[in-house]
Amino acid sequence: MPFRYVIKNLLLPPGIFLLLLGLAWWLRSRRPRLARLLFAIGFVGMLAMSLPIVVQWSARGLESIPPLPQDQWADLARRADAIVVLGSGRERRDPTWGSDIPTGVALERMRFAARLSKASGLPILTTGGLHYGEPPSEAAIMADSLRDDFGVNVRWQEAESRTTWENANMTAAILLPQGIKRVVVVTQAWHMPRSVWSFEKAGFSVVPAPVGFLSVDNARPFGGWVPESKAVWQNGQLLNEVAGLIGYRLFYR
Repeated sequence: MPFRYVIKNLLLPPGIFLLLLGLAWWLRSRRPRLARLLFAIGFVGMLAMSLPIVVQWSARGLESIPPLPQDQWADLARRADAIVVLGSGRERRDPTWGSDIPTGVALERMRFAARLSKASGLPILTTGGLHYGEPPSEAAIMADSLRDDFGVNVRWQEAESRTTWENANMTAAILLPQGIKRVVVVTQAWHMPRSVWSFEKAGFSVVPAPVGFLSVDNARPFGGWVPESKAVWQNGQLLNEVAGLIGYRLFYR
């Protein structure tokens, strides 16, 4: 896992752009023309990664599934049998809480899942395995937070998965034998197409419940044309998602 993590982060932006900048510096004397080309690609790439407007534009291509209308929340029990919340990592040993806690992205998903569960009465499954090879699992951390912070008890925990594909198939191993084939899937809007595809491949009928849309008006000064550190992370997530979509359709057909 650590090796795969390092390779992925070096080959995907912004890692690849930093590599190009470093290579340009190394070749500046021996191959000046190539060095200038590599520097230009790396610089322009890093600049684009830092712009909120690029986040907004890029997300439009991924966020193809609309939000779940609020007037349908209470009637979800007619369309589904359970709510599945996908994990999104964890913050390790947070000093405030004295333990591992969900990430901000995970909290956004959990808040929506709790609201849907309270409105519809549907039970919740949390899915997500170990990070750093240590317990507790993402599923357990989310279940504890849903109980303590949102007043919702989780019925099932899928605590082994490491990828979206495994989220879907390991959830299927828990729910399908119980006759639960219709699920509401809660995850980020930009992650939803790959999630729906994975859960449908695993045998589910899916009601998408996306949160955290990035394709809306970014409300930044000058329309998002000023570099911002947060945009680097957001663009990285979007590019990782594009790679995931392509990879899943190649390897999980």
